[in-house]
Amino acid sequence: MITFSRFRKRFGPHVAVEDLTLLIRRGESLALIGPNGSGKSTTLKAAAGLIRPTSGEVLLGEPGEQASRPSARNLVSFLPQRVTFPDTLTGRDVVEFYRSLRGVPLERTDEVLRFASLNGAADRAVGTYSGGMTQRLGLAVAVLPAAPVFLLDEPTAALDPDGLAAFYLLVERHAAEGRTVLFTSHQLGDAERLADRFAVLVAGRLVAVMTQRELRDRLAERGVMRVRLAAPPGTVPEKVRAVAPGAYVELDELVIPGPPSMRPAALEAVRQSAIEIRGLTAEEGRLDTFYRELVGDST
Repeated sequence: MITFSRFRKRFGPHVAVEDLTLLIRRGESLALIGPNGSGKSTTLKAAAGLIRPTSGEVLLGEPGEQASRPSARNLVSFLPQRVTFPDTLTGRDVVEFYRSLRGVPLERTDEVLRFASLNGAADRAVGTYSGGMTQRLGLAVAVLPAAPVFLLDEPTAALDPDGLAAFYLLVERHAAEGRTVLFTSHQLGDAERLADRFAVLVAGRLVAVMTQRELRDRLAERGVMRVRLAAPPGTVPEKVRAVAPGAYVELDELVIPGPPSMRPAALEAVRQSAIEIRGLTAEEGRLDTFYRELVGDST
């Protein structure tokens, strides 16, 4: 439903996206993740037809047509990272304006306003809205047409709890209806809940594509348990090293890297070594560390 074929985009001397080849299937929800400046928003805007490729192509639909063609716009509904509307218009005015542009039936106005949970503020001026309410109004506009492709740029960044609930419902419903959802996110929890697959962009390049389980496993492997001890042990006890070869000592802590599954055995080995434990903490793998590793793997 969305096909990037050797997509490349330059802005002057800066290459925002380099040689991206990726297929997002009908009914699939895919999360684009990566550090700031990795090319996520550029990729999404190319799919929305808002920017043209420097080389390569971006196709929508089956059979595919160029995303930059006006005819392809009917296939897409797009929510940008930051939505703004005229302060003097009411929420209802905004929805009505976009409803008329998209040729959507009149009854959809009340439907999407209810969906956005504006709590009676639909007839108030947008200038009185909070940031979360404005973002929810953006969601209302985005769901107006029954477009088969839904594009969302950092949709949860400014959403309040009511907006998050509406957003989760929206994506889950669209996927159940067989629509294609492509979104960017820095919030791994949101992405894990909603995405079938993850595409990782770093410095404009696609460095990994993985399922939800594959990403969770990769991050779990990079987790760390820190065991605070009554006194520095000097060296890692042999019983601990037998079950956790990567363990090391740092001041008064025994640091045990690895997935959660190895932690009970490592902790038991610490106890058997007759070392007094004063406390422990566990940290899951960090996305920024994972990104740096992927960059190293791809060079």
